[in-house]
Amino acid sequence: MGFVDIAVFVLFVISVVGIGLWKSKGAATHSEHGAADYFLAGRGLTWWLVGFSLIAANISTEQFVGMSGQAADWLGMAIASYEWMAAITLVVVAFVFLPKFLKSGIYTIPEFLGYRYNGFARTVMAIATMIILVGVPTASVIFSGAKVITVFFQGQSFFGLDLGNITVGCWIIGIMAAIYVAVGGLKACAWADLIQGAALILGGLVILVFVMKALGAAEPHLLLATAADPSTTVDSLQGGAISRFFALNKAALPAGKLHMIRPASDPAIPWPALVVGLWIPNFFYWGLNQYITQRTLGSKSLSEGQKGVVFAAALKLIIPFAVVIPGILAFNLFSKDLKAQADVKNVPIIQQFEEKADKVFLFDAHFAKENPAIAAQIMSYNAGKAGVLPSTEGSLDEINSTLVTAATAKGMSVSQKLVGYDFDAAFPTLLRRVVPRGNGILGFVLAAIFGAVVSSLASMLNSASTIFTMDIYHKVKKSASQFELVTVGRICTMLFVLIAILIAPNLGRPQFGGIFTFIQEFQGFISPGILAIFLFGMLVPKAPRIVGTVGLLLNPVLYGGLKFLAPQIAFLNRMAICFGAVLLVLTLITLIKPLAKPIELPVNDTICLRSSLSAKIGGILVVLLTLSLYIIFW
Repeated sequence: MGFVDIAVFVLFVISVVGIGLWKSKGAATHSEHGAADYFLAGRGLTWWLVGFSLIAANISTEQFVGMSGQAADWLGMAIASYEWMAAITLVVVAFVFLPKFLKSGIYTIPEFLGYRYNGFARTVMAIATMIILVGVPTASVIFSGAKVITVFFQGQSFFGLDLGNITVGCWIIGIMAAIYVAVGGLKACAWADLIQGAALILGGLVILVFVMKALGAAEPHLLLATAADPSTTVDSLQGGAISRFFALNKAALPAGKLHMIRPASDPAIPWPALVVGLWIPNFFYWGLNQYITQRTLGSKSLSEGQKGVVFAAALKLIIPFAVVIPGILAFNLFSKDLKAQADVKNVPIIQQFEEKADKVFLFDAHFAKENPAIAAQIMSYNAGKAGVLPSTEGSLDEINSTLVTAATAKGMSVSQKLVGYDFDAAFPTLLRRVVPRGNGILGFVLAAIFGAVVSSLASMLNSASTIFTMDIYHKVKKSASQFELVTVGRICTMLFVLIAILIAPNLGRPQFGGIFTFIQEFQGFISPGILAIFLFGMLVPKAPRIVGTVGLLLNPVLYGGLKFLAPQIAFLNRMAICFGAVLLVLTLITLIKPLAKPIELPVNDTICLRSSLSAKIGGILVVLLTLSLYIIFW
């Protein structure tokens, strides 16, 4: 980085954090409303703060690293469904979920369960949400942020710290975010998000421009090896950047990367998941996930909240152009770089194989293609160790699954998976290779990415501390003062970030299957059950209180059973199966023992609950635009 880049980066970060803390200085720790000021920004967020804050809290290196990595691998445009389906989901949240939540005046999502069902359901969800929030998305964002640092600053140090070390990167990212949120709370997050959300989208689009420029200038014969269709010729790559993008990645399924649908056998996003499975994590994330909904719970009014949510839905339509398409092009342009990163990760695993360690060794299809001789040796070695004969039938994932089962039965361990390309390095590689240096552009882009990491982490840490403080601590100690509640929240923030930092470096192991998949699959243990009981709680007045407890406890058992007994089922399909099963059980319970009288929820009479006509019109437009994008890329 040149001097101008460093100056722009430092000034941007200082300005954003400074503005957030300055705007939050009125959060009166000692006042009678101290907890509401700290945890919900005094319930005074306007629509533009809500909208940008939702995007900044959501989009982080989790997307820039994980989603672009999945796009660079085999999913291509199909991974954009997480963004475009989210736009429709947000519209539903604005007019179905948000009115009920604001009307009840809740601080947290588990609190709603306490009113609608019972204290046990509230406590179970609070503990499960808090543990998963700290251990999965928080640790994942720390890891993916550190990934950008380590790939971009390879071989460089700062005050004696090796910036190429993933653990060092995790500590830098985590501590920055913890200090920021501990001081200012949600209001600091929201005001900083206003700037960071806009900068994040702009920075992503700037990268898209430079990537397309690099694609247009690349030698056609160097691009040919990454073409999805083997019949692609050099002549077909003589056009400009846009025509090259389509020529390189347009092909029949499953090779083509420009399809919004994938085969039913796809391990990540099979087409049936678009019908049911993908909606479950979407509605859970945008409607019931504390660190997202906390922004909407802090809305000044229902109208402001609805306009803010619909505004965020419109911004979601832009994200795939800033994340997914650059990820696809990272493989087209820099597949050798991604292979070099994989080779570094594979070294210790291959050493174990050469030393004949007492374990079986897994590898993916890319590794087999790039290293056929070693792959054949490993397959033969595995057959001798696990007693499973080499086979050319079935997918490599199925063969690996058989090996794992056989090895586990014999008490043997399983290696980390050898990979042909490090796809999680796709986006940081783009930063290193295509963004010009010395004129401030690189400094701005890195500041936007760094700001996104801090913003998302601050949101997660603030929400986890809110859940502990309001759903656990305050429930046990009802006499706690406002100052005490805020202090507990700040202490929790520091404790939670330390836990997440310790977890984060381990997420780089290949067996996690990519950071984005790890996050989505792990949440399957709770999201179908939580979504089911909330739907019953809001839409079925006669659903008895017991269904809250049953739904929360039944889903992880079902999901874990399917994952263990039928690992070949894609995780989104497992979610759909669990969601349907939980709904069926809750329906039977309701039919057998319905409530004689619907439960009356508390009413918050301090907030205007008038719905927004402009938000309704905007929501309709967002849905129509989303459907149009699906038609274009179907």
